[in-house]
Amino acid sequence: MHYRPLGRTGLFVSELCFGAMTFGGEGYWKNIGQQGQAEADALVGKCLDAGINFFDTANVYSYGQSEALLGKALAAKRSQVVLATKVRGRMGPGQNEVGLSRYHIFDSVHASLKRLGTDHIDLLQIHGYDAATPLEETLRALDDLVREGKVRYLGASNLAAWQLMKALGLSDHRGLSRFESLQAYYSIAGRDLERELVPLMKDQQVGLMVWSPLAGGFLSGKYRRGAEGPEGARRTTFDFPPVDRERAYNAIDVMDTVAKETGTTVARVALAWLLHQPHVTTVILGAKTQAQLDDNLAASELRLSPEQLAKLDAVSRLPPEYPGWMVERQNADRFPPAR
Repeated sequence: MHYRPLGRTGLFVSELCFGAMTFGGEGYWKNIGQQGQAEADALVGKCLDAGINFFDTANVYSYGQSEALLGKALAAKRSQVVLATKVRGRMGPGQNEVGLSRYHIFDSVHASLKRLGTDHIDLLQIHGYDAATPLEETLRALDDLVREGKVRYLGASNLAAWQLMKALGLSDHRGLSRFESLQAYYSIAGRDLERELVPLMKDQQVGLMVWSPLAGGFLSGKYRRGAEGPEGARRTTFDFPPVDRERAYNAIDVMDTVAKETGTTVARVALAWLLHQPHVTTVILGAKTQAQLDDNLAASELRLSPEQLAKLDAVSRLPPEYPGWMVERQNADRFPPAR
């Protein structure tokens, strides 16, 4: 296993992170996974044996069950890992049981600590933007939790570039703890964040945690052009995240060729492509079975050749969009090609 610094911090995390969204299976989350304690223990144990030291969940996953199951699975190993969870989602029917108000953040964190069976959260992430709450209120509440020792680092998830930059600017101006990471959707079939978020993260030294690296299973190798996915597969009941299927099928065709060249699988190639991107800190695995996890873990050791990477980049490259194409054109004479 390889380890990378989280943003500009001195914290090193494994380049593969285990995501516990599939633990529990309560209500809406049944479509994603229904792992109980025995399955959680086995999957977490295999991850620990493989050298993974980074585990991610959220309070809203199965309404707290995911946190509880993950906390018990880690048990005595808690002090050896970086534990991340999230706050924002609705945790009850009340008017203030959702969002990023000081009220909801404090209540949610205290509840998460109990479920996780720990006295601190290593990385607390806001699970999106809350337009109803002033950003400064959110940032001050999060900073207070850091100062109290209940949280060690802060992160964000699913923010637009302007929202993340505004938060970083406020934190810097007010002397508050800042977001050190962004958890965002990214895959070879969905490279949208490269337009605005990746340049921002590079400039501000914010780490990137990738969720749904296999595009909700679409890049698992189970889906091919002109054929239905297997019965019971996740995408048959939960078609998320959105995918441009023709562009994705084109990428799968090339990944299939690379998989045959390297003696691996399409899923492993998709994960390895992400691990070759310099702006990626860690890729979150959402494997539901031991076999899936074994294949995913092997992606850490798959080295793609420059030629293979070039083919994968070409087939999945984003179409030009303004102002990106203008910025590139204007900078061409400032950074001429090396001779």
